[in-house]
Order: sequence, then structure tokens, then C-alpha cells
Amino acid sequence: MTDHIYAGIDLGGTKILVLIADDNGKVIGDTRIPTEAALGVDGVINRIVEATKDAVQEAGVELPAVRAIGVSAPGPIDTVKGIITDPPNLHGWHNVPLARILQERLDAPAILENDANCQGLAEHEYGAGRGFRHMVFVTASTGIGGGIIIDNELYVGASGAAGEIGHLVVASEGPTCGAGHIGCLEAMASGTAIARDAAALIAQGQLVRTARIAEHNPPLDAADVFRASQEGETEAGALITRAGRYLGTGLASIINAFNPQAIIIGGGLINMGDAIMAPAIEVARDRSFGQSFNDVQIIESELGDRAGALGAIAVARKKVAAGAM
Repeated sequence: MTDHIYAGIDLGGTKILVLIADDNGKVIGDTRIPTEAALGVDGVINRIVEATKDAVQEAGVELPAVRAIGVSAPGPIDTVKGIITDPPNLHGWHNVPLARILQERLDAPAILENDANCQGLAEHEYGAGRGFRHMVFVTASTGIGGGIIIDNELYVGASGAAGEIGHLVVASEGPTCGAGHIGCLEAMASGTAIARDAAALIAQGQLVRTARIAEHNPPLDAADVFRASQEGETEAGALITRAGRYLGTGLASIINAFNPQAIIIGGGLINMGDAIMAPAIEVARDRSFGQSFNDVQIIESELGDRAGALGAIAVARKKVAAGAM
């Protein structure tokens, strides 16, 4: 076993995942529990602490052996101060100093990082992004987020808020995302956007097959629309294609702005395969410079739902290596 042991905590609206790993990123402990967000801030923090202790025990080490703790958390967050400011999927969390609280409760230095940034760093360190100096991670699911790697380092901006790929504006007018931004990628191409547009068509008497599928598995979501499209509902397929084209517009902006070697795509929407990715890549090719498009590989992510916790471990490990923790 190496000299250092790290804990990576992925805090989400529905689950808490804690991984214990060594310096090489080898996972030696793993605990997954429901978040139970309705318990409020204190209740969820208690669950994080207990899940971390359980994962440490599974790893066969003592809690004092944990050199540092990385926490992957939904934004917006202040990474400099270690504060979760106002996450949309954790109601009641407002300016919670989670890094400080966990440091006190678990007696190890803790660092907080945006969940999509963690996923991007994990793919760069351990997954599909290995070997690329310049890459961008995009997660396309209920929402859309991202993480930017420049010269093998996570780019976080002035206060840690960089990488909000989902809020690139892809339409001058249109619906708003959960944060209230008009026409952004998340508002136009996310799973939530697909379900919203489908619901509007169902209310007009269209998408009969989608409506029937959703009746048996409420609430209506993007997976229902995709299933209906696979069963031949043309209008459902058109919604997936439309979302893919908006996704491609966002990818073109990324390619033109960053000239990355790779864009790693993760999240639930990639399960739609070519139905969403073919129009996305077509638009990305048409709307980006040829040189930059030729430089980039668009690749599916590898790490699944472990990426957030693995990225949190990578963040903590890098901070320790740099002497910052």
C-alpha cells in the first residue's frame, strides 16, 4: 500500500458515493447510499460522515490514515472558500461551508470542487481522456455541465466557477434553464429540455406513443421520447435530432474557443447513440474551423457514475502533491 490514502465523496441530489483510494487511484473502499435530501443540511452531512467512515472501514484502514478528502458537489460553489452556495438539486443548502465542516468531522483536510469539473478530471486522469493535454469534458443528462483541462490541469477560472458548458448560449431566444438563462445549451439540449418539449407537444395531442410510454413509467423523461423514436414515432425522433443539433452548436463553440485534442461526452443522453450524436457531430463540423475540428476527437466517457468521486480523489491528490493541503 502506498503512503497516502484519499477519500473521494460524490454528493448528488439522489445519492452519496464515497470511494477510498491509494496514490495510484486504485479503489480499496466503496460505499453508496441515498442522499435523502429531505433530511436537510445537517441530516445529509451526517450521512456523508457515516458513509465515509463505512468506506474507510471497508478499505481496511483507520480514519487517521486518510491524508485528504475531495468532495464533488453540485454547483454553484465557491471552491476557494469551500462553500456550496445554492445548488438547485439540494434545496435549503445556501452558503454551506461543507469543506470546513467535513474537515472538522473527519479530521482530515477537505477540498470542494464542482461535480462536472471532478468528472472531467477523473476522465483525464483515469478514463477516456488519458494522454490528452488539452480536453473538455461534457456531461449531457438531466442538465449539462463540463470540465476544462488545459495543459494537463483543471481550469477553474478566477473563483472556481469556470467550466459551465451547459450555459453556453446556443439560441438568442427560447426557454430558460433552471438557473434562468435564456437559450443556453442546458435549456435547449438537456434531458430536461427534451422532456419539456415533448410535454408541450403531448398537450397539443401529438406524440401519442411517447405519452403512452410515459403513462406506464411516470414522470415523462427524455428516455421515454427516445424509446418512442426507436419504435417509429417520427415526431419524437425530431425532438432528439433537434437537441442533438443544439448540442453540436455548443460543441462547435468549445472547439473554436479551446482547440482541444478531445471532447469526452458523458451523461445519460449518450445512451441515445447516433440518434443524438450524429446530428451533434454534423453541426459541430459545420460550425467550427476545419483545422480545429480535425484536431479534436469526440469520445464517449468511460467511468460512469464513479467519475465524480474519482475526480474528487484526483483533486485532493493533486493538492497534496503541490503542498497545498
